Amino acid sequence: MNTRANTAVVGAGVIGLLTAWQLRLTGHDVTVIAPSIAQDASYAAAGMLAPISEVQYGQDDLWPIMSASRAEYPQFLATLSRATDVPTGYRENGTLLIAADRSDRDAVAELAVVQREHGMEVIALTSSALRRREPGLAPGLSKGWDVPSDHQIDPRQLVSATQAALEAELDPSQFPGAGAPARWLTGTVTAIDESAAAAPAAPNEPNAPAPRFTLTIQDGAAHPFRAVMLVPGLGYSEITGLTEDCPLDLRPILGDVLRLQVNPAQLMRGESHILEATVRAKVNGRSVYLVPRADGGLVIGASTREDSLTGTHAGSVQELLSDAVAVLPAVKDMELTEITTRARPGTPDERPFLGELRPGLVVSTGYSRHGILLAPLAARLGASLLGPGWLGPEPEPEPESEPELEPEPREPASPESAGELSAADQQLLASMRLTRHRG
Repeated sequence: MNTRANTAVVGAGVIGLLTAWQLRLTGHDVTVIAPSIAQDASYAAAGMLAPISEVQYGQDDLWPIMSASRAEYPQFLATLSRATDVPTGYRENGTLLIAADRSDRDAVAELAVVQREHGMEVIALTSSALRRREPGLAPGLSKGWDVPSDHQIDPRQLVSATQAALEAELDPSQFPGAGAPARWLTGTVTAIDESAAAAPAAPNEPNAPAPRFTLTIQDGAAHPFRAVMLVPGLGYSEITGLTEDCPLDLRPILGDVLRLQVNPAQLMRGESHILEATVRAKVNGRSVYLVPRADGGLVIGASTREDSLTGTHAGSVQELLSDAVAVLPAVKDMELTEITTRARPGTPDERPFLGELRPGLVVSTGYSRHGILLAPLAARLGASLLGPGWLGPEPEPEPESEPELEPEPREPASPESAGELSAADQQLLASMRLTRHRG
């Protein structure tokens, strides 16, 4: 008899995949539904895990969310590595904040004060210390600061690793109570509705719990599920049915991202890259970041625009390259391998939306530029709102496994039962609640 929740995750970006993995760990049999796997904002993302460097004026409510999620990455990656040996692209290489000229220096210095007021470690560097740290940086840069705890992950590698873990046959002694390998359904969800009360059970599972929701795909096919996690990014507004009870203020924030490869002729013997740390710089008042990859790649970005051009903006590319060269002159001799433009789901206050539409139906979207950083926290809290996947008695543990303390079997979480979350989690969820912008 099937005693697990048959759960749909709508959306296959980094947050959707990590949420699917978290749900599988808590006993759900997961089906991921999306037109493609991580081809939207996640595909373009640079993957900076930088809650300190990302702090801006007026973002006091965002900082606790970013900081909490950054703290969850080590444990998340450790768990993932027990399920698959596919690399995640995680690197603890630190971050440098750079100011190109005096006016840039004043702006970054003022922000560094704000960051320190939040208890963050931001260390001012002398010019000589900056040059010793990164000899390839341009001479004459006005000022630098070291942020040693801001690191990076390669989102494309993280996607591959999470997909592999979702598909793996998990060792029950290491993952007791985990759900079955994930199923994949290619398509775009166009509607979600409550299932008919008397929906028949599947012939091969006569005792399975009745589905609560019906998802309709663009081809008209209907699929029943016991629980649903909506992680559709900007696609939320295109889904009809139950979502219409809770419209969300989402807007596309476009970004152009460049990927380059170091020319081997640029390297000295024994070198693998020209740049070691991630660099976030101000150049003539504009922001630019340079994220070095272990394989000699370099990701350049920071353009943000909200215009009608959905393709790549030529001016943004020109400014990104010009500003990157001003910080790291060797950029002009690298190979430009890729230009990617994607839209990210933004919200009025930069905080995401995460909460229940109704018991068994959770929405998680609006992560804007911070989706990769916020993914572990979003996955854990989102899965917690649905609750454990077991709907009946737990199976007997494997003889070799340690006895496991499991929570009492219960239905997927409702707002009342969400009290099982810690007080800190409750506070974070309150700051991301779906209805916070309503009068």
